[in-house]
Amino acid sequence: MKHLLHLLLLSSLLYACEAAEPKETETAAATEESKPATEAAVEYQPIDTDEALVATALMAAPKASREGAKVIGYNMDGEFVTLREGSNEFICLADNPKQEGFNAACYHRSLEPFMARGRALRAEGKNANEIFNMREEEVKAGELEMGDHGATLHVYYGPESSYDPATGKVAKAQYRYVVYMPFATAESTGLPERPVAPNHPWIMDPGTHRAHIMITPLPQED
Repeated sequence: MKHLLHLLLLSSLLYACEAAEPKETETAAATEESKPATEAAVEYQPIDTDEALVATALMAAPKASREGAKVIGYNMDGEFVTLREGSNEFICLADNPKQEGFNAACYHRSLEPFMARGRALRAEGKNANEIFNMREEEVKAGELEMGDHGATLHVYYGPESSYDPATGKVAKAQYRYVVYMPFATAESTGLPERPVAPNHPWIMDPGTHRAHIMITPLPQED
């Protein structure tokens, strides 16, 4: 009788444990339900309208300044026009739809004479060295304004020419930042003349009218 009671008690304990322990399939199902829903993949579309050119150009501007930034550049008909009027300190240059990849920029309004002069000389067929030398002479002669000291240029660029219409984000695009410091040098700023590591600032074209601090953030996952 004593052994029988032990057997009955042991059977009851085993049954209670099995009842309290969830089945493997139930546990797996509960785990799947607790996982966050996977975000839908972004469907990038071609940048093939003036509206898309504006949306993607504004991505070059600081987020807080996009609403009031002016946008200029080539439209889909190949004409250089004002794509959108602005009200703040930024001018955005839209991507050229006739060129491979993507490249938009946004710069401080005080840099417009310098930027416009470069575009005009390029339209005349001048190469990069000729443009550099001519603007160098004009700035030194006081004929060309270089903008406010420390004026910035924000570049948004990448190998693809498609974007997310919901956000304006361009596929695989990255940022680069430029701070213009005319005639600054490594000695006057303490910056190296070559990048010492990714994501580190350095000075390019030191001692010239186009001396500027370069900052290229590390690539971000798309």
